[in-house]
This record gives sequence, C-alpha cells and structure tokens, in this order.
Amino acid sequence: MAGSRRRKASKAPSKDVVARARAILRRLKRAYPDADCALEHRTPYQLLVATILSAQCTDVRVNLTTPALFARYPTAGDLADADIAELESLIRSTGFFRMKAKNLIGMARALVEQHGGQVPQSMEELQVLPGVGRKTANVVLGNAFGINAGITVDTHVGRISRLLGLTTATDPVKVERDLMVLIPKKDWTLISHLLISHGRAVCIARRPRCADCPLSPDCPSSTV
Repeated sequence: MAGSRRRKASKAPSKDVVARARAILRRLKRAYPDADCALEHRTPYQLLVATILSAQCTDVRVNLTTPALFARYPTAGDLADADIAELESLIRSTGFFRMKAKNLIGMARALVEQHGGQVPQSMEELQVLPGVGRKTANVVLGNAFGINAGITVDTHVGRISRLLGLTTATDPVKVERDLMVLIPKKDWTLISHLLISHGRAVCIARRPRCADCPLSPDCPSSTV
C-alpha cells in the first residue's frame, strides 16, 4: 500500500525536446538582449512590495503606483506601522487593494519581527510571508538576490511554453517543473524575462506575429 501512494516520477524529456529548448533559449537571448525585470525597484524590499502589488495588475500600473508608495513607506518598518486606510488609497488603482493592503502590512510586520526588517533570501522563509507565494518568491530571489531557486511562471510564460511544446501543463507549478528540467539553472530567472518580452512583442495572445517570430523554426505552433 505504501508503494501505491508514492508519487510517480516525472517522465524525462526526450533529447529532441531538450535540444529544441536550448535552441529556443539561444534565439530568445539574441532577440531580447536587454530582457530584465519590468518592475522598477532599488531594493529587495521595494521589489517584494511591487511584486505583491502586481497580482492581477499590469507592471506599468504598478510602476506608476510605487514611487509615491515608497516615498511614504521607505522601509519595512514604516510599512508595518501604516494606516491601512491611507495605504489602501495609495494602491487602489492596482486592484484588490483591500487584500493587498492587508498583505503588505502583514508582510512588513513579519519582516520587522522575524527578519530585522530585511527580506529573507530563501524560498521557505519568503513563502510564509503574507501575500507571498512561490511565484513572488521566485521573482524576489532571482532579481533581488541573483538566486535561481526556480522559474517565475506568469500567463505569458505558461502560454508560450505550451505553444513551444515545452510543456502540456496548465498549472504554473507543473509548468515550472517542466521548464526547470529543460533550461540550465543559470538561466532560470532570465528565461521568464525572455518569454515575457516575447509575449509582449511578438507572440501576442490574440494576434501572434508568427511571420516576424525568431522562434518559428523551433515552434510547433507556428503558422509560418
């Protein structure tokens, strides 16, 4: 019975899929040499706040919101003592502002009480903070600390990975697991930025520009 409850090991990808993934990575690097985190920040604390705000919101909107927010609450200690009504008014335009305000204050208090006001540098410590899941933790670890603990999977990354035949999964955690097998660890943070850049510039969900796509030779979904 114990054996029947064991999780089945993931099927290893074929050599062809691995080779195609590496070719795609090379093409993306050439096409988007400046791909980077779109959330404007100067410190790990600022990136953590911005990433929490980015849930169900565009990076552009977050970047319009955070300058005033960071000026009002420059440190985790300041945010921990925030008046929730004032905080809500500052972040209202990002959507779901009541829940986000609650999470931001809870996160800041946890940083102050448990980490001396500093953002921790481990997946385990980040994920127990209010408002922080694996996706947010990956963003912070990869972009604030240069730690490739995993791959950030947003809607662009998931959608394009499926179009490229790199995964068939729809669950972000499963997509991440599949990509981590195909992409070298040193490129785990970068691949998200590359795929997001590609999704915004060329592989647009409603009107993909396959004729202009540098990935067409390696994309099974290409119409070219």
